[in-house]
Amino acid sequence: MFVYNYRIFDRYRRPVASMAVLADEHDNWKPTSYGFDVLGCEHTLKFPVAKLTDYHDQLDELQALENSFAIVTAAHIQTQRTRKNDSTRHQAKRVLVHLLYDRKWERQKIIDLYHVIDWMMKLPKELEQQLWQEITEIEESKNMQYVSSGERIGIEKGVIQGEAEMLRVMLKYRFGDLPEATINKLKPANEDQLKKWLINAISAPTLDAVFNDDKSH
Repeated sequence: MFVYNYRIFDRYRRPVASMAVLADEHDNWKPTSYGFDVLGCEHTLKFPVAKLTDYHDQLDELQALENSFAIVTAAHIQTQRTRKNDSTRHQAKRVLVHLLYDRKWERQKIIDLYHVIDWMMKLPKELEQQLWQEITEIEESKNMQYVSSGERIGIEKGVIQGEAEMLRVMLKYRFGDLPEATINKLKPANEDQLKKWLINAISAPTLDAVFNDDKSH
């Protein structure tokens, strides 16, 4: 924030306001400044903070607001609350999707917010398919089609590609330049495989150990 605040000022020569949105789960962690003091020269950036945990007891109010930021905040809260309960997450995600379709927003805004919710609140394949069927029924009942099956496939492919790239960067950081065989191994991997390898990559002592759940090893 400190660096980008100055870079924006340097680029446009205008006053810059920086704000921190803290999405972690540590209630008491609320930094409001950054700076340094060297040889009597002091440089400090002070900034306002929005802590999402402060809104955990206001979920109903957030979901009632005609505000896209409120919907995203509600999705974030529900993502944290349902981390170990897929059934509850499915119900919460369904409520948020219904709220999107009840809003009288333009089509692209609803699609964009759906993509955000879908990215945050991942579900097992069977529950995701069930939710997709429910979305289809909502659209049919309202005589509208926002998120097409083609877009849905595109979303899934984008998520998988993003996870593969994240894993590649992590592996390179931990083990150096990757062999061509490893890079080729990531390309056809499905989402479940990539998640397993991402978890393994956190503590695996060697590159081979990352893939130790693969039947070919």
